[in-house]
Amino acid sequence: MRADRVFAYGAAAGLLGDLLLGDPRRGHPVAAFGRAAAAVERVLWRDDRARGALHTAVCAGGAVALGAVAARVVRTSPAASLTLTGAATWAVVGGTSLAREARAVGRALEAGDVEGARARLPHLCGRDPQALDADGIARAVVESVAENTSDAVVGALVWGAVGGVPGLLGFRAVNTLDAMVGHRSPKYLRYGWASARLDDVAGWPGARLTAVLATLAGDDPRGAVRAWRADAAAHPSPNAGPVEASFAGALGVRLGGTLSYGGRVEHRPVLNGTGRAVGIHDVERAVRLSKRVSWLALGVCVAARLIAKGRTS
Repeated sequence: MRADRVFAYGAAAGLLGDLLLGDPRRGHPVAAFGRAAAAVERVLWRDDRARGALHTAVCAGGAVALGAVAARVVRTSPAASLTLTGAATWAVVGGTSLAREARAVGRALEAGDVEGARARLPHLCGRDPQALDADGIARAVVESVAENTSDAVVGALVWGAVGGVPGLLGFRAVNTLDAMVGHRSPKYLRYGWASARLDDVAGWPGARLTAVLATLAGDDPRGAVRAWRADAAAHPSPNAGPVEASFAGALGVRLGGTLSYGGRVEHRPVLNGTGRAVGIHDVERAVRLSKRVSWLALGVCVAARLIAKGRTS
């Protein structure tokens, strides 16, 4: 079986597996990678960019090498190659867990249980929940759903289409390292610099594809394009900006503004300022848009891989 078809069938199977099974409660491969990366950090950490770059190279490079070795071992067996691709896709995408956590917060808000929603929010994002009222929690959920559609699904599929199993594992490794050490805390400002910059580069194509597909799949394509063009560049993240702006326009809501992370207050630009404030019902709308974007991304990535293979044949 040709490599492009292995990716097509395997990625579809992996995404379907995520839809049906979600993430395991225990023993998730990404969690295992996180523990390994934390062990490497304990050995290498210094308040130094070079040490942080070495940490990034060891961890991300190790994930890519593991994927390459595994793919090489099974390359002569189409069934084994397909199974490996499906398993790798299932391991690195997280669309079902994203939807489950978002809906859990949404249900708590619908029931008027703001404290329950605050308790659940840290499962989804790093905001300070005690600083948020019900509408602020709903806005945080919609923003997290938008950003993680790119990080947890679309970006992985893009790199899977480019590099197969090594691309899938490498992207998830980079994204996980950024979450672990890429934030601007005193401890990681220098040590996490390389992980944060590599994540910006790796996330660039997936973020733009997510924004395009959100524009096409949302309720207001013109509004999504308008918000993307007008507001995305003002966001401090080069990748979250286009994604959140296009989601805001597609859903007709207003995102951004004052945020609180770990006791640190940030005043971010408003995205789609002509939109209305986020309501509780927008949580479900964002989840549904995320799912449409994810499946469209699979189609685009598979088609691109098949076309590229056809041109080189």
